[in-house]
Amino acid sequence: MSSSSPEVATRATREAEPGTASGAPVESDLGWALGVVFRRYAKAAAAALDDIPGGPRGYQVLATTNSEGPKRQLDLAALLGVDRTVMTYLLDDLEKASLVQRQPDPADRRARLIVPTEQGLETLCDLERRLATAEQEVLGILDESERSSFRLLLQRVAMRADAIDPLHNACVLADDSVDLADT
Repeated sequence: MSSSSPEVATRATREAEPGTASGAPVESDLGWALGVVFRRYAKAAAAALDDIPGGPRGYQVLATTNSEGPKRQLDLAALLGVDRTVMTYLLDDLEKASLVQRQPDPADRRARLIVPTEQGLETLCDLERRLATAEQEVLGILDESERSSFRLLLQRVAMRADAIDPLHNACVLADDSVDLADT
């Protein structure tokens, strides 16, 4: 029986007698599958984002400030699960690369809003194209309808999981769980 047969997907769901293992192959384990897909995507995404300051974190700053509008530095750090000190250094690097600007917050002149520059928005468009290519490398085995369904289902599960147990520093968790040199 091949690991891609329908039986593999259902064998793990059969009721095993108490005290006995299901006999399911590792490929049917959700944790194993999530880990393999995550490692492959993380490696492809890191390669796609290797020339932006901060890599994936830099991309997240650009994407968030573009989609949600200007954010205060501390709010952005909290939203992305990045330590505020790390966020300061990341924004310094993004600002030096002319990708974001810190502008005074009209509601509180002591605070600064993080705003993408024109160059930052152009860079974001390029990064989104590269990430789409990386995603295609990972999900290319699925047709477009399957990819769309997969994304929607994964987002639903992720949103529910985050609502139950929010990650306060998702970047650290992802960095700690994957050593890309080992993949």
